[in-house]
Amino acid sequence: MSRLAVPNLDDAPEASKPVLDAIHKSLGVVPNLFRLIANSPAAINAYAGLSGPLTKVLDVKTRERIALAVAQVNGCDYCLSAHTYLGLNLAKISPEEIALNRKGRSSDATADAAVSFAAKVASQRGHVSDADIATVRAAGFADAQIVEIVALVVEHTFTNYLNEVAKTDIDFPVVHAAEAA
Repeated sequence: MSRLAVPNLDDAPEASKPVLDAIHKSLGVVPNLFRLIANSPAAINAYAGLSGPLTKVLDVKTRERIALAVAQVNGCDYCLSAHTYLGLNLAKISPEEIALNRKGRSSDATADAAVSFAAKVASQRGHVSDADIATVRAAGFADAQIVEIVALVVEHTFTNYLNEVAKTDIDFPVVHAAEAA
């Protein structure tokens, strides 16, 4: 059971409801994570302000691959479960690729550079080397895209940490970080 309240849509703060309504319209449901964040209208609106624009540049497969790598680094079962489900069903990523993504890798050379870089940013708390930057640039990522990769790491680190603090009930098929990818 979650250690923090996970309000239903009717009980969420009024200022959080527009974001929750948009999520419901987009997904058909409102996962526990978003209901949890909705406890704070400031947090749900800040999250929506960061995550919405980040869907516009990097493709869905790259974004999901990064989410999986970061969730694995941070040991977040909720986010691994959610992004495994989304990776399989939304982004159409194979189970084999998801296993690689959880290890900070990809079978696609360009995606591998992004996922590897994101995993290093997460695991090394931003302290990456000049060689790491050169590698992601050599794969074709411009500075704007590198900034967006870091922004995705930040977005997912927030949700990873919040879910670990709250011990949010997982409302997706469960995947455990401790299990081999």
